[in-house]
Amino acid sequence: MARFSGSIDVVAWRGMVYTIFILHFVFVCQLLLLQPLLLSAQGNKFVDTAEVLERVSQSIKVKRYSEAINDLNAAIEADPSLSEAYWHRASVLRQICRYEESESDYNKYLELKPGNSAVEKELSQLHQAKSALETASSLLDSGEFKKALEYVDKVVLVFSPACPKAKLLRVKLLLGTKDYSSVISETGYILKEDENNLEALLLRGRAYYYLADHDVAQRHYQKGLRLDPEHSALKKAYFALKTLLKKTKSAEDNFSKGKLRVAAEDYKAALALDPDHVAHNVHLHLGLCKVSVKLGRGKEALDSCTEVLKIDPELAEALHQRGEAKLLTEDWDGAIEDIKAALQKSPQDMNLREALMRAEKALKMSKRKDWYKILGVSKTASMAEIKRAYKKLALKWHPDKNTENREEAENKFREIAAAYEVLGDDDKRARYDRGEDEEMGMGMGGGGGGGFGFGGFDPFGGGFGSGGHQQYTFHFEGGFPGGGFGGFGM
Repeated sequence: MARFSGSIDVVAWRGMVYTIFILHFVFVCQLLLLQPLLLSAQGNKFVDTAEVLERVSQSIKVKRYSEAINDLNAAIEADPSLSEAYWHRASVLRQICRYEESESDYNKYLELKPGNSAVEKELSQLHQAKSALETASSLLDSGEFKKALEYVDKVVLVFSPACPKAKLLRVKLLLGTKDYSSVISETGYILKEDENNLEALLLRGRAYYYLADHDVAQRHYQKGLRLDPEHSALKKAYFALKTLLKKTKSAEDNFSKGKLRVAAEDYKAALALDPDHVAHNVHLHLGLCKVSVKLGRGKEALDSCTEVLKIDPELAEALHQRGEAKLLTEDWDGAIEDIKAALQKSPQDMNLREALMRAEKALKMSKRKDWYKILGVSKTASMAEIKRAYKKLALKWHPDKNTENREEAENKFREIAAAYEVLGDDDKRARYDRGEDEEMGMGMGGGGGGGFGFGGFDPFGGGFGSGGHQQYTFHFEGGFPGGGFGGFGM
Protein backbone atom coordinates (compact mmCIF):
# COMPACT_ATOMS: atom_id res chain seq x y z
CA MET A 1 0.00 0.00 0.00
CA ALA A 2 2.78 2.34 0.91
CA ARG A 3 4.55 1.39 -2.24
CA PHE A 4 1.47 2.18 -4.32
CA SER A 5 1.12 5.55 -2.61
CA GLY A 6 4.75 6.39 -3.39
CA SER A 7 4.16 5.69 -7.07
CA ILE A 8 1.25 8.09 -7.12
CA ASP A 9 3.37 10.81 -5.54
CA VAL A 10 6.04 10.41 -8.18
CA VAL A 11 3.45 10.61 -10.99
CA ALA A 12 1.87 13.68 -9.39
CA TRP A 13 5.21 15.35 -9.02
CA ARG A 14 6.09 14.63 -12.61
CA GLY A 15 2.72 16.01 -13.74
CA MET A 16 3.22 19.18 -11.78
CA VAL A 17 6.70 19.67 -13.19
CA TYR A 18 5.37 19.06 -16.67
CA THR A 19 2.57 21.58 -16.13
CA ILE A 20 5.01 24.22 -14.92
CA PHE A 21 7.19 23.59 -17.93
CA ILE A 22 4.24 24.02 -20.29
CA LEU A 23 3.22 27.32 -18.61
CA HIS A 24 6.73 28.70 -18.89
CA PHE A 25 6.88 27.65 -22.51
CA VAL A 26 3.62 29.46 -23.25
CA PHE A 27 4.86 32.60 -21.45
CA VAL A 28 8.10 32.62 -23.42
CA CYS A 29 6.11 32.25 -26.64
CA GLN A 30 3.97 35.20 -25.64
CA LEU A 31 7.06 37.30 -25.07
CA LEU A 32 8.48 36.30 -28.43
CA LEU A 33 5.28 36.72 -30.40
CA LEU A 34 4.04 39.89 -28.66
CA GLN A 35 7.32 41.76 -28.31
CA PRO A 36 5.84 45.12 -29.49
CA LEU A 37 3.43 45.01 -26.55
CA LEU A 38 4.63 46.96 -23.54
CA LEU A 39 3.16 46.65 -20.10
CA SER A 40 1.90 50.00 -18.84
CA ALA A 41 0.90 51.00 -15.38
CA GLN A 42 -1.79 53.27 -16.87
CA GLY A 43 -5.12 51.54 -16.43
CA ASN A 44 -3.44 48.08 -16.39
CA LYS A 45 -3.57 48.03 -20.22
CA PHE A 46 -1.11 47.00 -22.85
CA VAL A 47 0.36 49.73 -25.13
CA ASP A 48 0.97 48.61 -28.68
CA THR A 49 3.88 50.66 -30.01
CA ALA A 50 2.91 50.27 -33.66
CA GLU A 51 -0.65 51.21 -32.84
CA VAL A 52 0.50 54.22 -30.82
CA LEU A 53 2.66 55.52 -33.66
CA GLU A 54 -0.18 55.05 -36.13
CA ARG A 55 -2.54 56.92 -33.81
CA VAL A 56 0.02 59.71 -33.48
CA SER A 57 0.25 59.97 -37.24
CA GLN A 58 -3.53 60.27 -37.55
CA SER A 59 -3.69 62.89 -34.79
CA ILE A 60 -1.09 65.01 -36.57
CA LYS A 61 -3.05 64.81 -39.83
CA VAL A 62 -6.11 66.30 -38.14
CA LYS A 63 -3.96 68.78 -36.17
CA ARG A 64 -4.64 67.22 -32.77
CA TYR A 65 -1.14 67.79 -31.56
CA SER A 66 -1.96 67.54 -27.86
CA GLU A 67 -3.41 64.05 -28.35
CA ALA A 68 -0.34 63.01 -30.32
CA ILE A 69 1.97 64.25 -27.57
CA ASN A 70 -0.10 62.49 -24.87
CA ASP A 71 0.16 59.16 -26.73
CA LEU A 72 3.92 59.58 -27.18
CA ASN A 73 4.32 60.50 -23.52
CA ALA A 74 2.55 57.27 -22.57
CA ALA A 75 4.76 55.21 -24.88
CA ILE A 76 7.96 56.76 -23.50
CA GLU A 77 6.75 56.27 -19.93
CA ALA A 78 6.14 52.60 -20.68
CA ASP A 79 9.54 52.22 -22.33
CA PRO A 80 12.03 55.08 -21.78
CA SER A 81 14.36 53.49 -24.32
CA LEU A 82 11.84 53.64 -27.18
CA SER A 83 13.83 55.86 -29.57
CA GLU A 84 11.12 56.16 -32.23
CA ALA A 85 8.80 57.77 -29.70
CA TYR A 86 11.41 60.45 -28.90
CA TRP A 87 11.86 61.20 -32.60
CA HIS A 88 8.14 61.47 -33.22
CA ARG A 89 7.61 63.63 -30.16
CA ALA A 90 10.51 65.90 -31.16
CA SER A 91 8.96 66.33 -34.60
CA VAL A 92 5.54 67.21 -33.19
CA LEU A 93 7.02 69.68 -30.72
CA ARG A 94 9.03 71.32 -33.51
CA GLN A 95 5.90 71.77 -35.63
CA ILE A 96 4.17 73.66 -32.80
CA CYS A 97 7.42 75.59 -32.08
CA ARG A 98 8.06 74.24 -28.57
CA TYR A 99 11.69 74.38 -29.55
CA GLU A 100 13.46 73.71 -26.23
CA GLU A 101 11.47 70.52 -25.57
CA SER A 102 11.83 69.43 -29.18
CA GLU A 103 15.60 69.91 -29.13
CA SER A 104 15.84 67.86 -25.93
CA ASP A 105 13.98 64.93 -27.58
CA TYR A 106 16.11 65.08 -30.73
CA ASN A 107 19.25 64.93 -28.59
CA LYS A 108 17.81 62.02 -26.59
CA TYR A 109 17.16 60.10 -29.80
CA LEU A 110 20.71 60.75 -31.01
CA GLU A 111 22.00 59.43 -27.70
CA LEU A 112 20.11 56.20 -28.29
CA LYS A 113 20.87 56.04 -32.02
CA PRO A 114 23.81 58.30 -32.92
CA GLY A 115 24.48 59.42 -36.47
CA ASN A 116 20.94 59.38 -37.85
CA SER A 117 21.18 61.92 -40.69
CA ALA A 118 17.40 62.46 -40.95
CA VAL A 119 17.16 63.39 -37.28
CA GLU A 120 20.22 65.62 -37.52
CA LYS A 121 18.60 67.41 -40.49
CA GLU A 122 15.39 68.02 -38.56
CA LEU A 123 17.41 69.34 -35.61
CA SER A 124 19.11 71.79 -37.98
CA GLN A 125 15.71 72.88 -39.29
CA LEU A 126 14.60 73.47 -35.71
CA HIS A 127 17.54 75.80 -35.13
CA GLN A 128 16.75 77.70 -38.35
CA ALA A 129 13.08 78.09 -37.44
CA LYS A 130 13.87 79.23 -33.91
CA SER A 131 16.36 81.83 -35.14
CA ALA A 132 14.00 83.08 -37.87
CA LEU A 133 11.15 83.46 -35.37
CA GLU A 134 13.34 85.56 -33.08
CA THR A 135 14.48 87.70 -36.03
CA ALA A 136 10.92 88.24 -37.26
CA SER A 137 9.82 89.31 -33.79
CA SER A 138 12.60 91.90 -33.68
CA LEU A 139 11.67 93.18 -37.14
CA LEU A 140 8.06 93.58 -36.00
CA ASP A 141 9.21 95.82 -33.16
CA SER A 142 11.24 97.96 -35.59
CA GLY A 143 8.37 98.26 -38.07
CA GLU A 144 9.99 96.24 -40.87
CA PHE A 145 6.84 94.25 -41.54
CA LYS A 146 7.46 92.98 -45.05
CA LYS A 147 10.96 91.76 -44.27
CA ALA A 148 9.68 90.02 -41.15
CA LEU A 149 6.97 88.30 -43.20
CA GLU A 150 9.65 86.74 -45.38
CA TYR A 151 11.27 85.11 -42.35
CA VAL A 152 7.93 83.81 -41.09
CA ASP A 153 6.65 82.51 -44.44
CA LYS A 154 9.89 81.13 -45.88
CA VAL A 155 11.44 79.64 -42.75
CA VAL A 156 9.33 79.46 -39.60
CA LEU A 157 6.08 78.16 -41.10
CA VAL A 158 7.97 75.81 -43.41
CA PHE A 159 9.65 73.94 -40.55
CA SER A 160 7.00 74.70 -37.91
CA PRO A 161 3.73 74.83 -39.89
CA ALA A 162 1.51 74.51 -36.81
CA CYS A 163 3.32 77.11 -34.71
CA PRO A 164 0.61 79.23 -33.03
CA LYS A 165 3.10 81.92 -32.07
CA ALA A 166 4.29 82.25 -35.68
CA LYS A 167 0.71 82.38 -36.97
CA LEU A 168 -0.19 85.20 -34.62
CA LEU A 169 3.06 86.99 -35.46
CA ARG A 170 2.18 86.71 -39.13
CA VAL A 171 -1.23 88.28 -38.45
CA LYS A 172 0.40 91.18 -36.59
CA LEU A 173 2.72 91.74 -39.54
CA LEU A 174 -0.18 91.69 -41.99
CA LEU A 175 -1.93 94.24 -39.81
CA GLY A 176 1.22 96.36 -39.94
CA THR A 177 1.18 96.23 -43.76
CA LYS A 178 -2.54 97.23 -43.67
CA ASP A 179 -3.59 94.00 -45.39
CA TYR A 180 -6.79 93.86 -43.36
CA SER A 181 -8.56 91.28 -45.52
CA SER A 182 -5.72 88.80 -45.00
CA VAL A 183 -5.79 89.49 -41.25
CA ILE A 184 -9.48 88.59 -41.16
CA SER A 185 -8.86 85.45 -43.20
CA GLU A 186 -5.88 84.26 -41.15
CA THR A 187 -7.52 84.89 -37.77
CA GLY A 188 -10.57 83.01 -39.06
CA TYR A 189 -8.45 79.86 -39.33
CA ILE A 190 -6.97 80.39 -35.88
CA LEU A 191 -10.39 80.94 -34.28
CA LYS A 192 -11.73 77.85 -36.03
CA GLU A 193 -9.18 75.82 -34.11
CA ASP A 194 -9.59 77.84 -30.89
CA GLU A 195 -12.65 80.10 -30.79
CA ASN A 196 -11.54 81.60 -27.48
CA ASN A 197 -8.11 82.75 -28.65
CA LEU A 198 -8.00 86.26 -27.15
CA GLU A 199 -5.10 87.45 -29.29
CA ALA A 200 -6.85 86.38 -32.47
CA LEU A 201 -10.09 88.08 -31.38
CA LEU A 202 -8.17 91.30 -30.72
CA LEU A 203 -6.33 91.26 -34.05
CA ARG A 204 -9.43 90.37 -36.03
CA GLY A 205 -11.34 93.15 -34.27
CA ARG A 206 -8.62 95.64 -35.19
CA ALA A 207 -8.78 94.61 -38.84
CA TYR A 208 -12.53 95.26 -38.92
CA TYR A 209 -11.92 98.54 -37.06
CA TYR A 210 -9.46 99.80 -39.68
CA LEU A 211 -11.94 98.82 -42.39
CA ALA A 212 -14.42 101.09 -40.53
CA ASP A 213 -16.69 98.10 -39.83
CA HIS A 214 -17.03 99.28 -36.26
CA ASP A 215 -19.99 97.13 -35.23
CA VAL A 216 -18.17 93.90 -36.08
CA ALA A 217 -14.98 95.17 -34.45
CA GLN A 218 -16.89 95.98 -31.29
CA ARG A 219 -18.43 92.48 -31.16
CA HIS A 220 -14.96 90.89 -31.32
CA TYR A 221 -13.70 93.10 -28.50
CA GLN A 222 -16.78 92.34 -26.41
CA LYS A 223 -16.43 88.58 -26.88
CA GLY A 224 -12.80 88.74 -25.77
CA LEU A 225 -13.69 90.84 -22.72
CA ARG A 226 -16.40 88.37 -21.71
CA LEU A 227 -13.70 85.69 -21.63
CA ASP A 228 -11.21 87.94 -19.83
CA PRO A 229 -12.66 91.23 -18.51
CA GLU A 230 -9.21 92.45 -17.44
CA HIS A 231 -7.42 91.90 -20.76
CA SER A 232 -5.64 95.27 -21.06
CA ALA A 233 -5.24 95.37 -24.86
CA LEU A 234 -8.87 94.42 -25.48
CA LYS A 235 -10.07 97.01 -22.97
CA LYS A 236 -7.95 99.70 -24.56
CA ALA A 237 -9.19 98.89 -28.08
CA TYR A 238 -12.83 98.69 -26.97
CA PHE A 239 -12.90 102.01 -25.10
CA ALA A 240 -10.88 103.79 -27.82
CA LEU A 241 -13.52 102.76 -30.35
CA LYS A 242 -16.35 103.92 -28.07
CA THR A 243 -14.65 107.31 -27.64
CA LEU A 244 -14.12 107.73 -31.39
CA LEU A 245 -17.74 106.93 -32.19
CA LYS A 246 -19.00 109.28 -29.47
CA LYS A 247 -16.85 112.19 -30.67
CA THR A 248 -17.82 111.57 -34.31
CA LYS A 249 -21.53 111.58 -33.45
CA SER A 250 -21.10 114.80 -31.49
CA ALA A 251 -19.46 116.48 -34.51
CA GLU A 252 -22.20 115.32 -36.88
CA ASP A 253 -24.99 116.36 -34.50
CA ASN A 254 -23.54 119.83 -33.96
CA PHE A 255 -23.09 120.27 -37.71
CA SER A 256 -26.73 119.35 -38.38
CA LYS A 257 -27.86 121.77 -35.64
CA GLY A 258 -25.86 124.60 -37.19
CA LYS A 259 -23.34 124.79 -34.33
CA LEU A 260 -20.54 125.06 -36.83
CA ARG A 261 -17.68 126.22 -34.63
CA VAL A 262 -18.38 123.50 -32.05
CA ALA A 263 -18.69 120.93 -34.85
CA ALA A 264 -15.31 122.00 -36.27
CA GLU A 265 -13.64 121.46 -32.90
CA ASP A 266 -15.33 118.06 -32.53
CA TYR A 267 -14.13 116.95 -35.96
CA LYS A 268 -10.58 118.01 -35.11
CA ALA A 269 -10.73 116.17 -31.77
CA ALA A 270 -12.01 113.00 -33.47
CA LEU A 271 -9.22 113.16 -36.07
CA ALA A 272 -6.61 113.46 -33.33
CA LEU A 273 -7.77 110.20 -31.67
CA ASP A 274 -6.35 107.90 -34.35
CA PRO A 275 -4.57 109.55 -37.31
CA ASP A 276 -3.97 106.09 -38.83
CA HIS A 277 -7.66 105.22 -39.09
CA VAL A 278 -7.83 106.21 -42.75
CA ALA A 279 -11.15 104.55 -43.61
CA HIS A 280 -12.95 106.56 -40.92
CA ASN A 281 -10.87 109.72 -41.07
CA VAL A 282 -11.83 110.29 -44.70
CA HIS A 283 -15.35 111.07 -43.45
CA LEU A 284 -14.04 113.23 -40.61
CA HIS A 285 -11.87 115.28 -42.99
CA LEU A 286 -14.83 115.72 -45.35
CA GLY A 287 -17.04 116.84 -42.47
CA LEU A 288 -14.43 119.34 -41.34
CA CYS A 289 -14.07 120.62 -44.90
CA LYS A 290 -17.83 121.20 -45.23
CA VAL A 291 -17.99 122.97 -41.87
CA SER A 292 -15.01 125.16 -42.78
CA VAL A 293 -16.60 126.13 -46.09
CA LYS A 294 -19.75 127.22 -44.28
CA LEU A 295 -17.62 129.19 -41.80
CA GLY A 296 -15.77 130.87 -44.68
CA ARG A 297 -12.44 129.35 -43.63
CA GLY A 298 -11.12 128.77 -47.12
CA LYS A 299 -7.58 127.66 -46.30
CA GLU A 300 -8.71 125.23 -43.59
CA ALA A 301 -11.41 123.82 -45.87
CA LEU A 302 -8.89 123.42 -48.69
CA ASP A 303 -6.50 121.47 -46.46
CA SER A 304 -9.24 119.16 -45.16
CA CYS A 305 -10.66 118.35 -48.58
CA THR A 306 -7.19 117.76 -49.97
CA GLU A 307 -6.67 115.16 -47.22
CA VAL A 308 -9.89 113.46 -48.31
CA LEU A 309 -8.76 113.32 -51.93
CA LYS A 310 -5.40 111.87 -50.95
CA ILE A 311 -7.34 108.94 -49.53
CA ASP A 312 -10.08 108.76 -52.19
CA PRO A 313 -9.29 110.78 -55.34
CA GLU A 314 -12.62 109.79 -56.90
CA LEU A 315 -14.91 111.19 -54.21
CA ALA A 316 -17.16 113.67 -56.02
CA GLU A 317 -18.36 115.41 -52.85
CA ALA A 318 -14.78 116.12 -51.79
CA LEU A 319 -14.02 117.60 -55.22
CA HIS A 320 -17.13 119.77 -54.95
CA GLN A 321 -16.26 121.01 -51.47
CA ARG A 322 -12.65 121.68 -52.42
CA GLY A 323 -13.98 123.71 -55.35
CA GLU A 324 -16.04 125.74 -52.87
CA ALA A 325 -12.95 126.19 -50.71
CA LYS A 326 -10.99 127.45 -53.71
CA LEU A 327 -13.71 129.98 -54.39
CA LEU A 328 -13.16 131.28 -50.87
CA THR A 329 -9.42 131.57 -51.50
CA GLU A 330 -10.11 133.21 -54.90
CA ASP A 331 -8.51 130.38 -56.86
CA TRP A 332 -11.13 130.64 -59.59
CA ASP A 333 -9.46 128.39 -62.14
CA GLY A 334 -8.81 125.72 -59.51
CA ALA A 335 -12.42 125.90 -58.35
CA ILE A 336 -13.73 125.39 -61.88
CA GLU A 337 -11.36 122.47 -62.42
CA ASP A 338 -12.48 120.67 -59.24
CA ILE A 339 -16.20 121.26 -59.78
CA LYS A 340 -15.98 120.08 -63.40
CA ALA A 341 -14.20 116.92 -62.20
CA ALA A 342 -17.00 116.35 -59.69
CA LEU A 343 -19.61 116.87 -62.42
CA GLN A 344 -17.99 114.19 -64.56
CA LYS A 345 -18.62 111.73 -61.74
CA SER A 346 -22.13 113.03 -60.93
CA PRO A 347 -23.41 114.68 -64.14
CA GLN A 348 -27.01 114.96 -62.89
CA ASP A 349 -26.18 116.77 -59.66
CA MET A 350 -27.91 120.16 -59.83
CA ASN A 351 -25.90 121.51 -56.88
CA LEU A 352 -22.72 120.90 -58.83
CA ARG A 353 -24.16 122.64 -61.90
CA GLU A 354 -25.07 125.68 -59.79
CA ALA A 355 -21.61 125.67 -58.19
CA LEU A 356 -19.95 125.58 -61.62
CA MET A 357 -22.00 128.59 -62.74
CA ARG A 358 -20.93 130.49 -59.63
CA ALA A 359 -17.28 129.58 -60.18
CA GLU A 360 -17.33 130.60 -63.82
CA LYS A 361 -19.03 133.87 -62.91
CA ALA A 362 -16.44 134.48 -60.19
CA LEU A 363 -13.67 133.92 -62.71
CA LYS A 364 -15.30 136.37 -65.10
CA MET A 365 -15.70 138.96 -62.36
CA SER A 366 -12.10 138.52 -61.29
CA LYS A 367 -10.94 139.87 -64.63
CA ARG A 368 -12.61 143.27 -64.15
CA LYS A 369 -11.50 146.17 -62.01
CA ASP A 370 -11.82 145.49 -58.30
CA TRP A 371 -13.33 148.78 -57.13
CA TYR A 372 -13.26 147.71 -53.50
CA LYS A 373 -9.55 147.01 -53.71
CA ILE A 374 -8.91 150.34 -55.48
CA LEU A 375 -10.63 152.25 -52.66
CA GLY A 376 -9.06 149.98 -50.04
CA VAL A 377 -12.36 148.94 -48.44
CA SER A 378 -13.99 145.60 -47.76
CA LYS A 379 -16.94 144.27 -49.75
CA THR A 380 -19.12 144.84 -46.71
CA ALA A 381 -18.05 148.49 -46.25
CA SER A 382 -20.76 151.01 -45.46
CA MET A 383 -21.46 154.00 -47.70
CA ALA A 384 -19.83 156.30 -45.16
CA GLU A 385 -16.65 154.18 -45.21
CA ILE A 386 -16.62 154.27 -49.01
CA LYS A 387 -16.96 158.07 -49.06
CA ARG A 388 -14.17 158.53 -46.51
CA ALA A 389 -11.88 156.26 -48.47
CA TYR A 390 -12.65 158.07 -51.71
CA LYS A 391 -11.99 161.53 -50.29
CA LYS A 392 -8.74 160.41 -48.71
CA LEU A 393 -7.43 158.85 -51.92
CA ALA A 394 -8.68 161.69 -54.13
CA LEU A 395 -6.70 164.16 -52.06
CA LYS A 396 -3.65 161.91 -52.08
CA TRP A 397 -3.61 161.38 -55.85
CA HIS A 398 -4.97 164.67 -57.14
CA PRO A 399 -2.68 165.68 -60.05
CA ASP A 400 -2.24 169.19 -58.68
CA LYS A 401 -0.64 167.63 -55.63
CA ASN A 402 1.58 165.23 -57.59
CA THR A 403 3.41 167.40 -60.08
CA GLU A 404 6.51 165.21 -60.11
CA ASN A 405 4.59 162.02 -60.98
CA ARG A 406 1.71 163.66 -62.79
CA GLU A 407 0.99 160.82 -65.26
CA GLU A 408 0.79 158.15 -62.55
CA ALA A 409 -1.40 160.45 -60.44
CA GLU A 410 -3.78 161.01 -63.35
CA ASN A 411 -4.20 157.24 -63.83
CA LYS A 412 -4.71 156.67 -60.11
CA PHE A 413 -7.16 159.53 -59.89
CA ARG A 414 -9.19 158.16 -62.80
CA GLU A 415 -9.42 154.75 -61.09
CA ILE A 416 -10.44 156.31 -57.77
CA ALA A 417 -13.13 158.40 -59.42
CA ALA A 418 -14.38 155.39 -61.41
CA ALA A 419 -14.51 153.23 -58.27
CA TYR A 420 -16.53 155.86 -56.42
CA GLU A 421 -18.86 156.32 -59.38
CA VAL A 422 -19.86 152.65 -58.99
CA LEU A 423 -19.60 152.02 -55.26
CA GLY A 424 -20.98 155.42 -54.29
CA ASP A 425 -24.27 154.57 -55.96
CA ASP A 426 -26.38 151.88 -54.29
CA ASP A 427 -27.93 150.61 -57.49
CA LYS A 428 -24.67 150.46 -59.44
CA ARG A 429 -22.92 148.85 -56.50
CA ALA A 430 -25.62 146.17 -56.25
CA ARG A 431 -25.30 145.40 -59.96
CA TYR A 432 -21.52 145.31 -59.65
CA ASP A 433 -21.72 142.89 -56.71
CA ARG A 434 -24.01 140.63 -58.73
CA GLY A 435 -21.60 140.69 -61.63
CA GLU A 436 -24.07 142.39 -63.91
CA ASP A 437 -21.83 145.35 -64.68
CA GLU A 438 -19.93 143.50 -67.37
CA GLU A 439 -22.99 142.93 -69.48
CA MET A 440 -23.90 146.61 -69.00
CA GLY A 441 -20.45 147.95 -69.94
CA MET A 442 -19.59 148.98 -66.39
CA GLY A 443 -16.15 148.89 -64.92
CA MET A 444 -14.27 146.67 -67.34
CA GLY A 445 -10.55 147.28 -67.03
CA GLY A 446 -8.64 149.78 -69.11
CA GLY A 447 -6.99 153.02 -68.18
CA GLY A 448 -8.49 155.42 -70.73
CA GLY A 449 -10.96 158.18 -70.09
CA GLY A 450 -13.89 156.23 -71.52
CA GLY A 451 -15.52 152.95 -70.60
CA PHE A 452 -16.08 153.65 -66.91
CA GLY A 453 -19.82 153.95 -67.19
CA PHE A 454 -19.97 157.56 -66.04
CA GLY A 455 -22.25 158.74 -68.81
CA GLY A 456 -19.47 160.87 -70.30
CA PHE A 457 -17.95 161.84 -66.95
CA ASP A 458 -14.19 162.48 -67.17
CA PRO A 459 -12.50 163.93 -64.10
CA PHE A 460 -9.96 165.76 -66.26
CA GLY A 461 -12.14 167.23 -68.96
CA GLY A 462 -9.60 168.20 -71.58
CA GLY A 463 -6.88 166.30 -69.77
CA PHE A 464 -3.45 167.12 -68.40
CA GLY A 465 -1.04 165.12 -70.40
CA SER A 466 0.38 167.52 -72.99
CA GLY A 467 -0.61 170.99 -71.98
CA GLY A 468 -0.09 173.31 -69.12
CA HIS A 469 -1.60 173.34 -65.70
CA GLN A 470 -5.38 173.22 -65.53
CA GLN A 471 -7.54 173.28 -62.43
CA TYR A 472 -10.71 171.26 -61.97
CA THR A 473 -13.45 171.58 -59.47
CA PHE A 474 -14.93 168.44 -57.84
CA HIS A 475 -17.86 168.62 -55.53
CA PHE A 476 -17.98 166.15 -52.61
CA GLU A 477 -21.04 165.94 -50.47
CA GLY A 478 -20.01 167.43 -47.15
CA GLY A 479 -16.71 168.65 -48.56
CA PHE A 480 -13.15 167.53 -47.77
CA PRO A 481 -12.18 167.44 -44.14
CA GLY A 482 -10.07 170.45 -43.29
CA GLY A 483 -11.07 172.55 -46.30
CA GLY A 484 -9.99 172.61 -49.94
CA PHE A 485 -6.75 173.14 -51.80
CA GLY A 486 -5.62 173.95 -55.29
CA GLY A 487 -8.51 174.10 -57.66
CA PHE A 488 -10.95 172.13 -55.42
CA GLY A 489 -14.14 173.81 -54.47
CA MET A 490 -16.46 172.63 -51.75
